[in-house]
Amino acid sequence: MRLTTKLGPAAVFAAASAMLMFATPLRAEDKIMDRLITVSATGYVTAEPDQVRLSSGVTAEANTAEAALSANTEKMKAVVAGLKESGIDAKDIQTSNFSVNPRYTSPRDGAPPVIDGYVVSNQVEILIRDPKSLGALLDKLVSLGANQINGLNFVVSKEETLKDDARKEAVANARRRAELLAKAAGADVGEVVSIAEEVGYGGPRPMGMARAAKMDAAPIESGSETLEARVTVTWKLK
Repeated sequence: MRLTTKLGPAAVFAAASAMLMFATPLRAEDKIMDRLITVSATGYVTAEPDQVRLSSGVTAEANTAEAALSANTEKMKAVVAGLKESGIDAKDIQTSNFSVNPRYTSPRDGAPPVIDGYVVSNQVEILIRDPKSLGALLDKLVSLGANQINGLNFVVSKEETLKDDARKEAVANARRRAELLAKAAGADVGEVVSIAEEVGYGGPRPMGMARAAKMDAAPIESGSETLEARVTVTWKLK
């Protein structure tokens, strides 16, 4: 005897759906995510500065703006001419600030302040390509009439190239730490997923205002600069 079973529409649809589910591959979000490890590390290299950036200029005061400007211009011309005579190239001298401001006085009777003169300031940024000449140059600037020295910054001209060794050290340090942490967790470090470098700027070293007095070839020590590279690296874990 042969038995025949008839399936209704609902049963046929359920069976077809089940077959479709088994035939469809897993979606990306259904897969197990890769195990990753991310480590940040720093590398260092020491270099001697081979250039100096210096900001210097003249501030002059007078009862009128015209007189203050005239006095400032005369002294500033002497300063610039003296820099060139000292071997500073014209392209290494650039005006960084120029200002004309009123000078106020406060009456004793409590009346509002009144203008009693003007102050003119003119400053240039100087690139000194021989740090050993800095002390003598500062002395000459003051003797020529410069009464403002607002910044002194030692520069490593090939900093970007020299930092390559620091970058290599930073990556090696990150790898060493990643392997240490992975081993402690019972895993191995696999291929690199991403590498990112942090970029920063240390800024200039400050220097106080020069006084209008002979500095006797001020002893300036350039020392050394520590160049730093910091990276963040992500690896897969095996």
